[in-house]
Amino acid sequence: MAPSMRDLQLTSLGRLKRNSGDMEEVRLLDDEDEREIDEELGIKREKNVQLRVIGMTCAACSNSVESAISNLPGVSRASVALLQNKADVIFDPSRIKVEDIKVAIEDAGFDAEVLPPVHLKVPKSQATLVGQFRIGGMTCAACVNSVEGILRKLPGVKRAVVALATSSGEVEYDPNDITKDEIVEAIEDAGFDALYIQSNEEDKVSFRVAGLFSEVDVQHIDGMLKSIKGVKQFLVNRSLAELEILFDPQIIHLRSIVDALQKGSNGRFKAILHNPYTRLASNDMEESISMFRLFTSSLFLSVPVLFIGVICPHIPLIYSLLVRQCGPFRISDWLKWALVTPVQFIIGKRFYLAAYRALRNRSTNMDVLVALGTSASYFYSVYALLSGALTGFWSPTYFETSAMLITFVLFGKYLEVVAKGKTSDAIRKLMELAPSTALLLVIDAEGKCVEEREIDALLIHPGDILKVLPGSKVPADGVVAWGSSHVNESMITGESSLILKEVDSSVIGGTMNLHGVLHIKATKVGSNTVLNQIISLVETAQLSKAPIQKFADFVASIFVPTIVAMALLTLLGWYICGKLGVYPETWLPENSNYFVFALMFAISVVVIACPCALGLATPTAIMVATGVGANHGVLIKGGDALERAQKVQCVVFDKTGTLTKGKPAVTSVKVFSEWDLGEFLTLVASAEACSEHPLARAIEDYAYHYHFFGEAPTSKNVIQSKGSKASGWLHEVEGFSAMPGRGVQCSIHGKMVLVGNRKLLSEAGITIPLQAETFLVEMEECARTGILVAYDGILVGVLVVSDPLKREAAVVIEGLKKLGIEPVMVTGDNWRTARAVAREVGITEVKAEVMPGGKAELVRSLQKGGTTVVAMVGDGINDSPALAAADVGMAIGAGTDIAIEAADYVLMRSNLEDVITAVDLSRKTFARIRWNYVFAMGYNVFAVPLAAGVLFPYLKLRLPPWVSGACMALSSVSVVCSSLLLRRYRRPRLTTILEITVE
Repeated sequence: MAPSMRDLQLTSLGRLKRNSGDMEEVRLLDDEDEREIDEELGIKREKNVQLRVIGMTCAACSNSVESAISNLPGVSRASVALLQNKADVIFDPSRIKVEDIKVAIEDAGFDAEVLPPVHLKVPKSQATLVGQFRIGGMTCAACVNSVEGILRKLPGVKRAVVALATSSGEVEYDPNDITKDEIVEAIEDAGFDALYIQSNEEDKVSFRVAGLFSEVDVQHIDGMLKSIKGVKQFLVNRSLAELEILFDPQIIHLRSIVDALQKGSNGRFKAILHNPYTRLASNDMEESISMFRLFTSSLFLSVPVLFIGVICPHIPLIYSLLVRQCGPFRISDWLKWALVTPVQFIIGKRFYLAAYRALRNRSTNMDVLVALGTSASYFYSVYALLSGALTGFWSPTYFETSAMLITFVLFGKYLEVVAKGKTSDAIRKLMELAPSTALLLVIDAEGKCVEEREIDALLIHPGDILKVLPGSKVPADGVVAWGSSHVNESMITGESSLILKEVDSSVIGGTMNLHGVLHIKATKVGSNTVLNQIISLVETAQLSKAPIQKFADFVASIFVPTIVAMALLTLLGWYICGKLGVYPETWLPENSNYFVFALMFAISVVVIACPCALGLATPTAIMVATGVGANHGVLIKGGDALERAQKVQCVVFDKTGTLTKGKPAVTSVKVFSEWDLGEFLTLVASAEACSEHPLARAIEDYAYHYHFFGEAPTSKNVIQSKGSKASGWLHEVEGFSAMPGRGVQCSIHGKMVLVGNRKLLSEAGITIPLQAETFLVEMEECARTGILVAYDGILVGVLVVSDPLKREAAVVIEGLKKLGIEPVMVTGDNWRTARAVAREVGITEVKAEVMPGGKAELVRSLQKGGTTVVAMVGDGINDSPALAAADVGMAIGAGTDIAIEAADYVLMRSNLEDVITAVDLSRKTFARIRWNYVFAMGYNVFAVPLAAGVLFPYLKLRLPPWVSGACMALSSVSVVCSSLLLRRYRRPRLTTILEITVE
């Protein structure tokens, strides 16, 4: 659910801060310089604390305490509750400490103690939760490994996955052992920024309460909530105008709580649910804005430094002023020192803090390199100035190197934030599909609409009747209760054609109603809707790691130490060679020495190396690919599935519902007895009435149409209901049982009835007459299925069922062959029908009469001990074992939930062409990942030796440290932009694959 805290703000150091009224806040930075730069940038960081005040006896006492606190510098708001003996204070931790507030209360003549954070207790029966967290400050794969390692060591944490590209993490934890706030604190103690977003805790919600101002309001809400049956616990935070509730969903609905609050206050209070996705998008925007402010502030101070050092020497009038002596230093030195110091220690403080925390956690990252390089430039320049003032020998300074390094790194981080935001555009677009409000129709006991009101879409619950106007979006999954209209479902399924929706038609939340007014009955809401499941699948895929990512993780773990070692070797190499006279002194810059000459090469090595590019190579590509796949109706459940799909060598297709349309129909009936045709059909329909198999429905439809010349009702209860047109037409059935892979058996009029295939009858010892066998063979050779019917041990007739092939089946099979993939068909049907279907679509390898468990065994045999990568495409419950056993499981979107759960890919359009799309997308994604690694590794392989001065003896080519910083800043951006090229992906055309020319 939505988090219990809000008002996320980024400080000038890029740290994510939050105002918290009910929980102990994380460690805050207490530094005057940081406060000043925050004020300059218009950024506020505030904290909330509650204190118990002892000794208050009247309203005058509470007013006195409130006045004493409010007059303190840094306190933005204070309220004192006399009845609860409590003070609630919001303050700026950079200007005042909690102890100062406590002392102020005591100076006013009262005793005070800081209250511990308050949490809602979690029932002991509560299962583990899966929480999503926003994690800021990660720069490379080493940071990811550090955060994951810390989270996995926490008590109660079962699983932790962190993604660099999305700056997010998913933690499975036991709420009885650890709270979400302790997880946030652990992440922040590790040196990163953290924000709790949401969890799968369905009975706990957080609201923003409009109209909550005073302590009287709090007491009013307390009274209302205590009187609401089903509300277990609640916590009101007046300072933040927030309300957190733990309730029993079996007793009360969420909307009922909201309505009770509004009615109980006569509309004074309005509870608004926190939307985690909206908050996340707002956070992304604030992060990019904050990074841009940091960059522009650094640029504003750095450009004058570069102007003084590079341009001014060529302008005689200005240069003559700058070289004038002012105390021990020249004016130019004073100016550069004054301009660079804020950049180095205020704007650049984020690098020092991040580097310190990384080293404290025994890891290294890009911040360590930036801190080393800029510090070396800055402190050497200071040393050169002080040494010149004392000795009279003025060495060149490199203040501009330090300032421009920080400026370019911040510029690169800003571009990276913007580029990474574009990789998650697919998620954002999916979120935007869901409407924020819905029109609820209030129905009375007589079924009449008595009220129509607009509600928050998050407050819809199953059974609600919703009105969908033309041109508006369907607010939830459901069925049409009234009306008729065409709906555009392309945004969900990828199918462009409009679909007619009438009474009893199913609708998907987020799709567009085009023409008529619809009344729909909500069946699935919240996380159960198709749209939210798609979003969840894409988010999970973006969090997952592909096996190829292990390479980047390993490199990241040794990258920074290796670069530091190379920088030291560069420093020693150039310095020692200079002292030994290996290269001439003329190579040195004017007024320089061998140490400074070597130091500049070493700094360039430190700052040009970029571990970020390696860390972003895989996750950014997977993010874009999963988003692109979702836009094309192909849902990918993880990076590992995406990586395996590119290696697929064999695809196993289920027949019914996969290669065929899955909607069989009876095409002919032949009776091999004295039975009347109508009597025979009634017998078979009675036997199949209790079965859920698609063939059973086809038989019922045929029999019903034969008797009543109409379409069979969708509900079996209607067929057998008294007083209906079809009342009493079916026989009473006893002892019904389904025989998987065979058929059904039951007892009618005391006689055993069998409906199924040859295997069912042979197991019962029933002989099939030659005439019936001949008829069966003729039908099976035409790809039709014969269903045998026996009554009292004697074959009485055969029904012929045909399930037409999907129109694209044959060309898809041919296309897979062109891609070098071998197709295989598996079915529980008989061999003759299976061979006929396989021959029609072009499949040579067929496995028939296979039981559900046998499909999984077939997949394992095709895998040949792991040497062959096998994909399975299916749609039914009986396909789920094979989908799970396959290297890559692909479920048809119109199939069962169990099959979709077991699969790695979900083909939402139920179109076989998407099998080729899935394979092609995975191949192109990993081709792009390999290119990303070429860019990242190639950049470092060529850039580091160049920065170390390998070519300087031959071409006099050297990279100044600030140029190296610019190269480093742009390297990670180049990798992200490379991944963004996947957004131009277009699904392969079968005409192109099959080399068909369309004129």
